Amino acid sequence: MKRAWTLPILLVLCGAAGAAGPALAGSTATAVALLVLFLLLAGAHSPMVFPRPVGALEAERRSAADGRPVVYWRPGCQYCLRLRVRLGRDAHRAHWVDICRDPDGAAVVRAANQGDETVPTVVVAGRAHTNPDPAWVREQLTG
Repeated sequence: MKRAWTLPILLVLCGAAGAAGPALAGSTATAVALLVLFLLLAGAHSPMVFPRPVGALEAERRSAADGRPVVYWRPGCQYCLRLRVRLGRDAHRAHWVDICRDPDGAAVVRAANQGDETVPTVVVAGRAHTNPDPAWVREQLTG
């Protein structure tokens, strides 16, 4: 859990430190703009932008029942963020597993990727797809 928040916390701290200089120099607008930029970056790399994760076993059970894909992801991963943003409102239709929080999910990803924890890994109908095209994943959500 701590690992998921490391990058966002570092971004907030860097933003605060970077904004301190312009603030002390009297440039409040620059300080505020810099801080807002770092806060937006921290938010984008936090687990909050992703749908609420479930455990791997629960995601597999739900996927078997409703046929929706299971997305294995990690906070701070730029490819996971790209997939999440490109899916837009349809993202909630998939079952999301945070491999930083779920060791079973990490094991599934390692098994699918020759021992590597490469994410996003999307499992559709029992078949793993590593870093698939977001348009293809969207098709799996609507189909």
